[in-house]
Amino acid sequence: MVHAPRRRGDATRSRLGNAARVTLAAIRIVNGALGLLAPALAARKIGAPEGAPLYPWRMFGIRTLILGGELLTRNPELRDKAVQLALPIHASDTASAAIGGFLGETSKRTSIMLTAISGTNTVLALLARKTLR
Repeated sequence: MVHAPRRRGDATRSRLGNAARVTLAAIRIVNGALGLLAPALAARKIGAPEGAPLYPWRMFGIRTLILGGELLTRNPELRDKAVQLALPIHASDTASAAIGGFLGETSKRTSIMLTAISGTNTVLALLARKTLR
């Protein structure tokens, strides 16, 4: 593959993008492991009612772990695809958290917390795009 010559600001952009990509991967891996291995704790952290089903946490936990791993892979094609998919995934999560709050599906505190967390992940996903070839 032929690469274009680097422009002066490319190294800084790439460092910022890589830092965002690795940070997002770490968040995904921690949250995925928590959902998979300690679903009751994950549910409590967001204020889910006692006795709420835990299987969705496990299902999303493994998916989140895999998505985090793909952001760290050495395979550039797979890594680029994971970076491309991160923005719509996290933007959708952010919108869902906010809508859930507006519709009263979660408490105001929980909605604000989830929207802020997902919004941070959305910003990281946007910055990670600076690594795309």
